[in-house]
Amino acid sequence: MGTESYDIIIIGGSAAGYTAALTAKKLYPDKSVAVFRLSDNPPIPCAIPYLASTIETCNRNLLPDKPLLDLGIKIITDEVVKIDRESRTVITKSGATYAYDKLIIATGALPFVPRSIDGTDLKGVYTIIKDYNILSEFQEAVRKAQRVVIIGGGFIGVELADDLSNLRKDITIVEMLPHCLALNLDEEFAKEAEGRLREKGVRILTGRAAKRIYGNEKVEGVELNDGTRIPADVVVLCVGVKPNVELAAKAGLKIGESGAIAVDEYMRTSDPNIFAIGDCAEKKSFLTGKPKPLYLASIAAHEARVAVLNLYNLRVTKRLKGYVGAFLTVVGGRAFGVAGLTENEARKEGFEVIVGRAKVPNRHPAVLPGATTTKVKLIFAKGDGTLIGAEASGGQEVAELVNMLA
Repeated sequence: MGTESYDIIIIGGSAAGYTAALTAKKLYPDKSVAVFRLSDNPPIPCAIPYLASTIETCNRNLLPDKPLLDLGIKIITDEVVKIDRESRTVITKSGATYAYDKLIIATGALPFVPRSIDGTDLKGVYTIIKDYNILSEFQEAVRKAQRVVIIGGGFIGVELADDLSNLRKDITIVEMLPHCLALNLDEEFAKEAEGRLREKGVRILTGRAAKRIYGNEKVEGVELNDGTRIPADVVVLCVGVKPNVELAAKAGLKIGESGAIAVDEYMRTSDPNIFAIGDCAEKKSFLTGKPKPLYLASIAAHEARVAVLNLYNLRVTKRLKGYVGAFLTVVGGRAFGVAGLTENEARKEGFEVIVGRAKVPNRHPAVLPGATTTKVKLIFAKGDGTLIGAEASGGQEVAELVNMLA
């Protein structure tokens, strides 16, 4: 079997890899570009929790192949199992070898499955994986189920519960921290989001952890560490993700302190001919300079453009100095957003802070139909008055507000 050669090889075809491929072919039209991915089906990049009821089918949430193919980008369905840095080749599961000039790793992140929970292999237990076939099965299962237990109250768990509640299901969230979204929002906003879920009939159990998932081949329920047993037809594990760095680590690339692939401001790894982007690449907070997990498609796409711009010549004006980080979710019809550091995060990082709060109507006069109260919290560094964080809840305008403050 001969060796095929491509100027640019990209491992991974979701938001980061997809954007990198399009950008590379547009910037370097004479270069050959190949994207490796695991499935024949196009990837599903985000909005996965809304497959429960809002998005009719997985087909409506795919990154289409046509833009890639129209530019002459090669899509190869095979798993890269080895990177040979010395020969600048990658070897696939099928045994094929491909040579590259520049390599971009965009292997994403994998759902975390706690070893402390027994029964995660039972039928009816799901993790959120960006795979068309798995998500199609998941979508069918949660729609048929009447009793759904969601383990983990972060963004994915909360959004899934909110969307499922539209179908009048019996939904329970189990969260080991004091509140859902406790790692993302300060307490007053987390409580407000929980209140919205409870208004929609979602049961929330905080300060408790899942001990085991029980059933005979198929899931029947979840037992908590306090002995509580919750019957379930479907259990969804939403306890976070971890960067998929196995391939990079086997190739001897440096792994950062956060467990993601270490990169510089140009998205180069410890090998100057290999770049890493998206959820597998380490990110730094613009405000603290420390690693911070920011698993966002918007950031992945931005990193892809920065990496491609610097593939052949480093551009001083096109480098990353870190991310502020901006998040938004909608719970019970109310938007919740955060940019930068929460007050809790800021204090943990050693900042002395001044906090400003306001509640104002989102339109004038406030008696107009659809008007609501916008709640805003701003966090300033006490020493120089620099804005280091913002949180808000309200109507659709919260998205614009958070983007502006970021």
